Amino acid sequence: MSERPAPTARGHHDMTESVGSVRAVRAFLWSRRRARPSLLDRYVTGFGLAMLAAVFGTPVTSTLEGLNLQIDPSRTGAGVALVALALAGFLATARAAGPVLLPSPDASWLLLSPLNRRQLLGPTGRMLVLVAVMAGALLGLGLVMALGAPDPIVWRVLGALALGVSAAVGGMALAVLGQASQSWQVWLTVVTAALMALAVLAVSGRLRTVLALAANAPLPAVTAAASGAAAVAAFLVGRAWVALDRIPTRALVTASTRGGHVANAAVVLDPGALTWIAEDNHWRARRLTSRRWPALPAPLALAWQDWRRLGRRPGRLAAMFALAALPAVLAQAGGPPPVLGGAVLAGALAVAVTGTSGARRDGDNPALARLIGVGHRQALAARAILPALLGGAWATLALVWVSVLTGAFSGTWWWLGLPVAPALAAAALRMAGRSPVDHSAPVLDTPGGPVPTGPLIWAFTGIDLALIGCLPAVAALFSAPARPGTFLAVQAVAGALVLAGYLWRARPRTAQETVTGPATKGTAQAT
Repeated sequence: MSERPAPTARGHHDMTESVGSVRAVRAFLWSRRRARPSLLDRYVTGFGLAMLAAVFGTPVTSTLEGLNLQIDPSRTGAGVALVALALAGFLATARAAGPVLLPSPDASWLLLSPLNRRQLLGPTGRMLVLVAVMAGALLGLGLVMALGAPDPIVWRVLGALALGVSAAVGGMALAVLGQASQSWQVWLTVVTAALMALAVLAVSGRLRTVLALAANAPLPAVTAAASGAAAVAAFLVGRAWVALDRIPTRALVTASTRGGHVANAAVVLDPGALTWIAEDNHWRARRLTSRRWPALPAPLALAWQDWRRLGRRPGRLAAMFALAALPAVLAQAGGPPPVLGGAVLAGALAVAVTGTSGARRDGDNPALARLIGVGHRQALAARAILPALLGGAWATLALVWVSVLTGAFSGTWWWLGLPVAPALAAAALRMAGRSPVDHSAPVLDTPGGPVPTGPLIWAFTGIDLALIGCLPAVAALFSAPARPGTFLAVQAVAGALVLAGYLWRARPRTAQETVTGPATKGTAQAT
């Protein structure tokens, strides 16, 4: 075997010069970044946290000791299911967000620099841990409310908080590992699916014995479970910290770009841009097949694109209708009728909005809508069919689940989902046709501080029409009469009138309104 030739003096000099230049670049960049906290800064932070614990520790402990959390065993399964669904949603959100990302300047200039990747991503990692700790604290409190506390509550709360924080921190670390490796991505999917299966089993009542044992577990068992969860979370955090160097640059740039779009939408208070960003990210990298357009009248042919778009995403459609069981879980957990009715109508409206992409396109590009040659009212009437079917079907399925799982709203109550469909369609179309947030609107002075009315008006546009059109259904869900036949008839008339009135009053948005909003348009015309 031939030996490796010894480096020449010239090669050794080039290597030393290259390493020196990298070190110089790193020193230059780090010298202009935020200074690291000194020992005094850390001391002040620790002392402040200790003082907060000393001041609020005794009152909080006294309050917890005075609570009596004796939970009905029949509601434990639904409560645990809600906690499991919340954790699954947290993991899905972390996976969709990245979760590791950088500000746009750092992603553009520092990500490809010779800086140490782990040190560059360290602040983001610490922020993710902080977010996971806060989310885990909420999950722990939810777990206590679901299982109850048969003995001194302080240790039960501490154990539940430890379990919740460990689960959230471990899940966040698993999401970071999934961003760095495809094999860990599979594990993240498995954990999310397991949480969904746990929620289904908890609601079905098959885990009633296990949940009863968990609720009455002795304190040593709770301590052992919390310690084991903390150890697993610490192991995953350590692996995630090591894996920061292995996250692909393309994944970091994509997550940073997505995070920059979200930050810009939050700064300018334009939440509507987020849905367009999500749609564009979904369709950008997909190759679609072409099919012959069906022979339909012009308005229906124009609305057919919404049906095609919905059919191209069967997974999302299945997930939306699977969530129709969520109001039943809330009812099984002891939710009052107002919360149940609000969940049914809010979920139905959210599902109806998913079928209004074409109406949003028409509102954002009114010139293209005029070139199609279909009247605005005729186009809206055709586009109202899909959101009406989606919203009505979801509300009906939700009421059926409530009747099956809890026995409430039995009989003809499931028919209530059908007459609310026209009102939900009108509200969804009104939400799709919203102008951008009007930042020139007046500001209300309230005891809690100034409140800008522009974002409030934008947020309630569409919801107001849903409340007006679904008022009989809301009254029926709140009062829960034995025979809702009168409410069904009144709701059918109200829904039809609201949809007809919206179509009659509808007018196409002008280009000036699309760019600047209605108030700025009026100012420009006055000028």
